Amino acid sequence: MACIPRKEITTDERLGDLLDKCIANYPDNDALVYVDRDFRLSWKEFGEEVDRVAKGLMAMGVKKGEKIAVWATNVPDWIILMFASARIGTIFLTINTNYQLKELDYVLKQSDMENLVLIDGVKHSDYVGMVYDLVPELRTQPRDSIRSEKYPHLKRVIFIGPEKRRGMYSMAEVKSMAAQTTDEEYGERKDSVDVHDVTMMQYTSGTTGFPKGVMLSHFNIANDGYWIGANMNYGPEDRVCIPVPLFHCFGCVLGVMACINHGSTMVVCESFDPVMVMTSVETERCTSLYGVPTMFIMIMNHKLFHKFDFSSLRTGIMAGSPCPIKTMEEVVEKLNMSEVTIVYGLTESSPGMTQTRYDEPSLERKCSTVGKTLQGIETAIIDPETGEMCDLNEVGEFCCRGYNVMKGYYKMPEETAKAIDKDGWLHSGDLGLKDEEGYFKVTGRIKDMIIRGGENVSPKEVEDYIYNMPGVKDVQVVGVPSVKYGEQPGAFIIKKEGVDITEQDVMDFCKGKIAWYKTPKYIAFLDEYPMTASGKIMKFKLRELAHELWPDA
Repeated sequence: MACIPRKEITTDERLGDLLDKCIANYPDNDALVYVDRDFRLSWKEFGEEVDRVAKGLMAMGVKKGEKIAVWATNVPDWIILMFASARIGTIFLTINTNYQLKELDYVLKQSDMENLVLIDGVKHSDYVGMVYDLVPELRTQPRDSIRSEKYPHLKRVIFIGPEKRRGMYSMAEVKSMAAQTTDEEYGERKDSVDVHDVTMMQYTSGTTGFPKGVMLSHFNIANDGYWIGANMNYGPEDRVCIPVPLFHCFGCVLGVMACINHGSTMVVCESFDPVMVMTSVETERCTSLYGVPTMFIMIMNHKLFHKFDFSSLRTGIMAGSPCPIKTMEEVVEKLNMSEVTIVYGLTESSPGMTQTRYDEPSLERKCSTVGKTLQGIETAIIDPETGEMCDLNEVGEFCCRGYNVMKGYYKMPEETAKAIDKDGWLHSGDLGLKDEEGYFKVTGRIKDMIIRGGENVSPKEVEDYIYNMPGVKDVQVVGVPSVKYGEQPGAFIIKKEGVDITEQDVMDFCKGKIAWYKTPKYIAFLDEYPMTASGKIMKFKLRELAHELWPDA
């Protein structure tokens, strides 16, 4: 495919502007497709749905600057709400679908959210039940005047689904209220939105315990999404299969924003299922496929893999956790993805910092590096001890600055100042190097973050929870190397004297209270921890011990 002309380095287009361009240029092209439910919207139809929801939200009294939190899998309303929210100047707050009661409580409080939109739940998680437990007023108060004692900012709860829920609006009701908002009122609200306004807030785990709300502007994610798509040579003929979660930047920026910047079709899977992914690719003749390494491995190892046609594929993204070279080579060979790319970054960088390009001349570069600097930003490898720029091939901390750097952490100025220095450099906490040709490699991490199959796990958050378990004197959580997931959480526990607790007791204590992917997969009991002379626990020694105890993880 011939390379298409590219724009200037940065754009001042808001999310609504990008949508308007797709509607004007490709009104009848597919915008959003779900194979499992025969759901299909053209760009014109997608725009009409967005406007209907946006007007309905305004009629309900949703003000500019309010937060609209969505707790749902990759359902069609998720993407419609993302753009409806952007149209009317609200902040779209994405909630991890794996969150449990404790985590939802934290986000409800910390974010000051005014609006919560949710589905029934997933697997063994009853979202509706958890919301009723935390906000019992929903069962007794009129839905248009909710007053929660525990969450005073909460004004409205909206349910996605055909059933009616006590104290909650339905999405059908939201859309039906659109007629109450005039075109003039809607136009004024849209015109009031600035490209540098915060349009999205995502909670990301860090080493400091509970997640932090990363504030991202239209400018952040519009530009990052543009260049992500440009580096895969996206155009209106491309059809992108998105089975990764939308609540992550992987789904909503590398996926949705890359598509809307180039008029490409979004072929979305509500959740990851290898057969549905393969069916979607074959049925819709997808040209691009996204996933973390684990997803690609599960697809290629599936017993039905050879029954599907992948000849339409050419590109895509493998990201979210370290990409094994062997897996990349197999994706190129078995999935026909000769132009597959790797993206490196973090939520705070919107998320892309570096990317391999679709036309990389070397398979070795494509497989063993995380590419070159994303266009229009700066990257640097900085010595974490001295703050000086590192030489080529010298290991230091990955940093970046430019249009992709977040606005900051919500209500956490001190944490923001730690992440973004006085010169504007965003510090990733990851170690890496840059070679003579401008390619970057990730070599390790400064921080103790565990990355399990693309999910960030804060050791301190898990430790803080397990500390509350009766019989636990001390706990340290580290990452255990895993062939399938990259890493798995492992816990080393010192028991209180005379107390007998087992590995299963610890797992049972975590079940249903913290997200399943944070629950330690491996548990060992110690009498003491390896310590430095100054009394600091040597976590690197615990990681070494984990590798010895569980070599086949």
